[in-house]
Amino acid sequence: MKQLFKPQSLLLDFTGLIVICFVVYMVMFSQFAGDEMATQIPSSFLQLNTIFLSILIEAIPFVLIGVLIAGFIQIFITEEHLRKWIPKNKWLAIVMGCVVGALFPACECGIVPIIRRLVEKGVPIYVATGFLLTGPLINPIVILSTYMAFGNDLKMALLRMGVGFVAALIIAIIIASFYKSNQVKHSLNRLATTHHHASGSTFIQRLEGMMKHSIDEFFDMGKFLIIGAFIAAFVQTYLTSDSLLLFGNGVVGSTIVMMGLAYFLSLCSEADAFIGASFMNLFPATSVLAFLIYGPMIDLKNTIMLLAVFRTKFVLVLLLTITAVVFILVSIVGVS
Repeated sequence: MKQLFKPQSLLLDFTGLIVICFVVYMVMFSQFAGDEMATQIPSSFLQLNTIFLSILIEAIPFVLIGVLIAGFIQIFITEEHLRKWIPKNKWLAIVMGCVVGALFPACECGIVPIIRRLVEKGVPIYVATGFLLTGPLINPIVILSTYMAFGNDLKMALLRMGVGFVAALIIAIIIASFYKSNQVKHSLNRLATTHHHASGSTFIQRLEGMMKHSIDEFFDMGKFLIIGAFIAAFVQTYLTSDSLLLFGNGVVGSTIVMMGLAYFLSLCSEADAFIGASFMNLFPATSVLAFLIYGPMIDLKNTIMLLAVFRTKFVLVLLLTITAVVFILVSIVGVS
């Protein structure tokens, strides 16, 4: 079937190529530029470069893990397998999605390609949503890092796990009430054909097919990660702490500020607890808890990656739902 020309996709590919060239240029420039040339560059721009590269270096390993798992799902997991594993009852299926995500160590960047493959294989969007939210938030690695970041105190780690799990359940239930279809932008019509060819192949051939899919997935997701990381680095560089404190008066104001900070900083969920702990002297513990729950569920770079995969309206509804549910739950629970 003849493929339609998609100018939006071409524009994103071209933008991603420009950003990749820019990254390579900055890395090479920082290595070989002389001291005299370096002094002519604004310090803020050098800081932007450093933060941008640090976000990429932090996120890329998890994206690689994610695309490998996505490739495995594409080649080795069939729709029949998934139908057997997922409960027929919608509400039990939502709980299962949240529980599996809680046990699955995945970063918010690496989980997006996994979710896309699962949804395209027939996993309901509400089940995938639960997995998407709990995977980066309350997996064992994140809980351990939270425990260590807050001075080996279980309180914040347990609150993050408990409130986060309840929030994920509520959000998945809301999504189930509004959306029945998979909401993927460009569903892959070749899935059935791919599996038909893969099922009749040797293990080595299937492994080769898995690697090809993983490489395609990496370059497909990589450009959106780079764009999101650059925007997040720009915000971190030019958004001053004074402007945060200006709107951070009271529990409500500080909670909004910390949720906004979690969104724009786009930190990796395995390390954000240490950043959150550093704000304990500035903001109430309730606001810090909101920071710890909201960031792994949705952030700037994750939003851009989700927009590349799912329909824009769905992503916006998901963003607003996560924001409202997390804010309300954290405010109700409160932390002293």
